[in-house]
Amino acid sequence: MSEKILVFDSTLRDGAQAEGISFSVEDKIRVVETLDKMGIDYIEAGNPGSNPKDIEFFNRIKGIHLNHAKLVAFGSTRRGGIAVEDDANLKAILETETPAVAIFGKSWTFHITDIIKTTLAENLKMIEETMAYLKTQGKDVTFDAEHFFDGYKNDPAYAIEALLAAQEGGADCLALCDTNGGTLPYEIEEIVTDVRQKLRIPLGIHCHNDSGLAVANSLMAVHAGARQVQGTFLGYGERCGNANLATIIPNLQLKMGFHCLADAELQKLTSSAIRIAEISNYALTGREPFVGKSAFAHKGGMHIDAVMKNPASFEHVSPEAVGNERRILMSEVSGRSTIIQLINEVDPSLTKKSDETTRVMDRIKELEYQGYQFEGAESSVKLLIRKELGMHKPFFTLEDFKTIGEQTHTKEALSSSAVVKINVDGQSEINAAEGDGPVNALDKALRKALEVFYPKISEVRLTDFKVRVIDSKSATASKVRVLIESSDGVDIWTNVGVSTDIIEASLIALIDSIEYKLLNDEERENK
Repeated sequence: MSEKILVFDSTLRDGAQAEGISFSVEDKIRVVETLDKMGIDYIEAGNPGSNPKDIEFFNRIKGIHLNHAKLVAFGSTRRGGIAVEDDANLKAILETETPAVAIFGKSWTFHITDIIKTTLAENLKMIEETMAYLKTQGKDVTFDAEHFFDGYKNDPAYAIEALLAAQEGGADCLALCDTNGGTLPYEIEEIVTDVRQKLRIPLGIHCHNDSGLAVANSLMAVHAGARQVQGTFLGYGERCGNANLATIIPNLQLKMGFHCLADAELQKLTSSAIRIAEISNYALTGREPFVGKSAFAHKGGMHIDAVMKNPASFEHVSPEAVGNERRILMSEVSGRSTIIQLINEVDPSLTKKSDETTRVMDRIKELEYQGYQFEGAESSVKLLIRKELGMHKPFFTLEDFKTIGEQTHTKEALSSSAVVKINVDGQSEINAAEGDGPVNALDKALRKALEVFYPKISEVRLTDFKVRVIDSKSATASKVRVLIESSDGVDIWTNVGVSTDIIEASLIALIDSIEYKLLNDEERENK
C-alpha cells in the first residue's frame, strides 16, 4: 500500500486572495462539493474572524453533509497579552463547528518584533496556548508556521522553537510555509530534512509561487518527509499564486508512488479543474499540466504517427489517468493519421485507404481553402465527419432569425436584440433575447428556445470568442473566421465558422457548439 499524503486545499481562502477572484457564498459551497466528491482530505474554506461572507458560508455549510473531506476554519494564534479563551478570532473559529482548524503563527523573529510587535517568548506562548486550547475543544489542528523558511534562514533555532511550541500544545500537523515564495527546491529539501529530525509529529508544506517553484518545492518537501501538502486547486492565490494541487497530486501519485486519491477520484481531476475554473470565473489557458485542454494535444505529423503507434512516445502519463483525453490537432503538418483517428471514433472499421476517409479529407481541404482552420476546433471536425459518413442527425433546425441593433437616447451603449425560430422533430419554437451585440443576443435567444426541448443547454456558456479577418484586401467584404469556445462545467470544446458575414460565421460556430454538446450528452447516456 502506497504511503498516504494528505491533500489540504485552500482555494476558498488563499485562492480567494488572488486578483480577479471573488467567490459568493453559493460559489464556495459548490467548490466544497466538487472537492469533496474528488476525495480531497481537508478543505480550508475561510477565516470567520475576518469578514461577514465567511461567517455566512460557515453557517450555511453546517447543513451540508461531506462524504470525505474535513472542513477547515482558518485563523491566527491568540493575540498578545490576552487569555486564549477571550480571543475574538478563536471564538469565531469555534462557532463554525468545523472538525478541523488551521492556525497560523509567526516563526520569523523579524515579523514578531517588527510586525506584530511582541516578544519572542510571548509569541511561543501564543502558539502553544492556542494549540492546547483548540485541542481541548476536540479539533484536528494544523499549525501553519508562517514565513517559516525565511525565519529558519534568519534564526534556525527560534524557527524550530516555534514548531516545538505548537507540538507541545498538541498540534496534529506542522505546516512549513514558504510565505514569500522565495525559497529554492534544494533549500526546501535541506530544511525539511533537518526539521523532520527534530520533531515527532507530521510535517506539511505550504508554498507560494513567487519564484515559479511552488510545485517543485512542494514535491521536494514530500520527498524530504512532509506528509501533508497545501495548495489551491488551480494554483491561483495572492501575488503569483500558490502551489497548484492539480499539478502536485498527479505528480505525487503517478510518478513518486504516493497515494493522494483513489484511482477513480484521480480520474475526476480534469473535470473538477474545469468546474472549479467555471465557478471561479477563471479562464484556463489550456496549457495547464495534466488538466489543460492542450496537455495531451499533438500537432506535428511525426509526433502524431509515433503517438498512434505507442502513446508513451510523446506522453509522460496516460491522459485517462487524470480524466483528460488525447487530442490530435488538425493542421498543415498533421496528415491523414490525424483524420483517421477521429474517423475511427465514429466508425472503427475505416482505414486510411477507405473511400470514406478520402471523402472526408477532400471535404476538409475544401473547407480549409474557403478559410476554415480546424486546429483546436476538432469538435467541428467530429461533426463534419459524422455528416460526411451519413451518421449525423441534427438535433434542431434553425428556421429563421433576425437581429436588430439600436442606440436610443436613453442608452449610452449600442444594444442588440434577436429573434430565432427553431424546429425540433416537427415542433417549432420562437424566442427572443437582448444582448451586448447581435451575436450575444442570438446566442441567448437560441439557448432560450432550445432549453424548451433540451434543458441541459442551460449548463453551457461561451468562454471565449475570437474573430479573425482572413482576406483583409477585400476590406468590408472580407471573409471572417470565428472561433467559439464553450464549456458546460465538465468539458471544454471549440468550434469554427467562416463567412463574409460575421453573424453567419458566428451562427455556424454556435450551432456546431450546441450540436456537439447535445451529441456528447446523448453518447454519455447511451454508455
